[in-house]
Amino acid sequence: NTLFVQHLPVPWISSALDYRSFHSCCPATTCTMSRSCSVWGGLSIVTLLTLVQWESCCWGMTLNSVQLHPASSRPPRAEAGTVPLRHKRNWVWNQFFVLEEYTGDDPLYVGKLHSDVDKGEGRIKYVLTGEGATTIFTIDENTGDIHATKRLDREEQAYYTLRAQARDRATNLPVEPESEFVIKVQDINDNEPKFPDGPYQAHVPEMSPVGTSVVEVKATDADDPTYGNSARVVYSILEGQPYFSVEPKTGIVRTALPNMDREARDQYLLVIQAKDMGGQMGGLSGTTTVTVTLTDVNDNPPRFSRKSYQFAVPESLPVASVVAKIKALDSDVGANAEMEYRIIEGDGLGVFRVEPDADTQEGVITLQKNLDFETKSSYTLKIEASNKNIDPRFRAQGPFSDTAMVKLVVENVDEPPVFSSPISRMSVSEAAKVGTIIGTVSALDPDSTNSPIRYSIDRNTDLERFFNIEAATGIISTAKPLDREVNAVHNITILAIESLDPAQVGKGIALITVMDVNDNAPVFAIEYETFVCETAQPGQVIETISAVDKDEPPSGHRFFFSLTAEAAGNHNFTLRDNKDNTASVLTKRGGFQRREQAMYRLPVLIVDSGSPALSSTNTLSIRVCDCDSDGTPQACGTEAFLLSAGLSTGALMAILACILTLLVLVLLIVTVRRRKKEPLILDEDRDVRENIVRYDDEGGGEEDTEAFDMVALRNLNVARDSKARRDVTPEVPTLYCSRPPPYKITPDNGIFRDFIWDRLKDADVDPSAPPYDSLQTYAFEGSGSVAESLSSLESLSTDSEQSYDYLSDWGPRFKKLADLYGHNDSSNIFSS
Repeated sequence: NTLFVQHLPVPWISSALDYRSFHSCCPATTCTMSRSCSVWGGLSIVTLLTLVQWESCCWGMTLNSVQLHPASSRPPRAEAGTVPLRHKRNWVWNQFFVLEEYTGDDPLYVGKLHSDVDKGEGRIKYVLTGEGATTIFTIDENTGDIHATKRLDREEQAYYTLRAQARDRATNLPVEPESEFVIKVQDINDNEPKFPDGPYQAHVPEMSPVGTSVVEVKATDADDPTYGNSARVVYSILEGQPYFSVEPKTGIVRTALPNMDREARDQYLLVIQAKDMGGQMGGLSGTTTVTVTLTDVNDNPPRFSRKSYQFAVPESLPVASVVAKIKALDSDVGANAEMEYRIIEGDGLGVFRVEPDADTQEGVITLQKNLDFETKSSYTLKIEASNKNIDPRFRAQGPFSDTAMVKLVVENVDEPPVFSSPISRMSVSEAAKVGTIIGTVSALDPDSTNSPIRYSIDRNTDLERFFNIEAATGIISTAKPLDREVNAVHNITILAIESLDPAQVGKGIALITVMDVNDNAPVFAIEYETFVCETAQPGQVIETISAVDKDEPPSGHRFFFSLTAEAAGNHNFTLRDNKDNTASVLTKRGGFQRREQAMYRLPVLIVDSGSPALSSTNTLSIRVCDCDSDGTPQACGTEAFLLSAGLSTGALMAILACILTLLVLVLLIVTVRRRKKEPLILDEDRDVRENIVRYDDEGGGEEDTEAFDMVALRNLNVARDSKARRDVTPEVPTLYCSRPPPYKITPDNGIFRDFIWDRLKDADVDPSAPPYDSLQTYAFEGSGSVAESLSSLESLSTDSEQSYDYLSDWGPRFKKLADLYGHNDSSNIFSS
């Protein structure tokens, strides 16, 4: 045994290492022991140190325990020639090691625990507690052998902390204090490197120099980095050579070739491998992919696909229209392909302009001025296209621009006439007579045909037809009297039409201003409500008046105010012209009284300054009012005077209310009287809208002839004796007559007229008839016809000899009728 002895100032543990099992698995391992004695300050015990070396193949060790006596706080010095006594000590534990991923069938032997107290008599048992005790690690309580019963994984748990104790088997009391030790799981290379951030996306500019850093990849290995080479990773590139390389230790991917052109190939796929064990054979490896995209730089100049272009342009094309588009091609993309276009030479400078289209990078040629085929039929432009953003690194490759010639051919178009002036301004006096010439417009055909022009007015702009124009000359004249005060400016559209091609119509505008003449007299500016107080003093200004005039003289208005000749000598009021287009009305006296005169009318003459001057007489109404001390009117006119002298407003309201009440009473009385004159309603079911009287009185049937005498109704010559029920209105006429009408004397219209007249006279003299208007219903069919009655029902009561036997021959549908009429006893069908 190799003995570890360490003396400390306090009681501690000494242990002995049994390396028999260690030596059995590692026979080549040697263990050496050196012993030395020295005195350290405060320490007087010899420390024996044994260095033990072993390889990872060793599985366990045996620990022996030797009990030592506690040392004093101050160790005694060793006397010369004497040997220090050895004291028994507690345990000192070393670490146990066990390999991970053990795949054997038997439990894995870890180590052995042994105490010096155990003499091999079986009185001592060993107890193991802590992490994994009894579940992962077991101990033979008799021998102290420790085994691992489960497969261990260092990546899940690298070490286990356990506690061991020797106990008396009989009393289960500890014979030594409990001590703690550690079982470390020894790593093996069972995990391959992994790229947690893969796969990678990277970008690098095209044309980058060799060694340009692209991206850094990073792989991790779950094995123990402190033990062996299991976690030492080395990087290599499997795919992507010779364009890229990777640094073995850092994983930095770099470019390996110069002048990689994006326009030739813009994307590369790399496969990077990470291998542990320092890249040696037998190591585990993992891979990831890196997609490298080359970004664009401006290394290509723009180029036109052709050196010359030709386009046709109609001369009628409006200004600012697009004439043509040209495009220079650039292999670059994005901002590196943005271009600028400009016209550097040609005879179209100022007529055309070229600008780039921000979306398509085309050069858009637009028209700046109107074209005229008769003046110039073609234009030539030299256009340059250049890159907007130039990379200085590639400037030496040549100019980043290109030029092309563009020829624009103007096409002749049949154009409408063109007025010499788009807007013609004219003026005419509003006093001009009908037919007065105002002005002339002219237009020409711009084409070489020089077609004659005819003029007309667009009547949508001259709805009231104030003007006319001569079709051949374009002379505009008045067609109606003009009134500046209604319309001061007329804006009319003149149409110029080619005689050879009426579809070609040109338009011009004529602005005709109507000049003012003095044709309106001045009048009061507003409707004045003038009053004079009863307390007014002579010379007091009671109103200031002004005037307006619809005319507008060039020098402005000037009005003159005065009283008319008949009003100039009045003793009540006077007028003073203020020389500023206003005039003041003044009182000549005082003592105005409403009861004497409540209203005064003052005629005022207003004259304007026109040529000739116009005037008008305007009447100013002045009321006499009762005013307060501030001159504010309180009551004006005769009505106010009567109210103040007679009844108050409240009394008048009371009188008016009484009158209204009386009117309401009269209306109520009239209404009640009218209702009393109406007869009583005989039946609740009476329909007042038709005024039909209904009775629920049933007659005596066919034997009852008191109420309805059908013979009397049908024969006007029969005397009508019974009139007891003349007020009863029959509802249903009699269906059958006992005999046909016995007479045919006069035409039907006379018979009906006489019949109705007789019934009317009977109703007038009948005391039992209703006293109000009513509807009388009579069943009267007239005097009959030459063919007598055609009713088959009536024929049953007569001696008709008509035979109906033929009904039997009409089939089963007429069998019922044949049974009714086809026999001799049919006359008794309705007999009772």
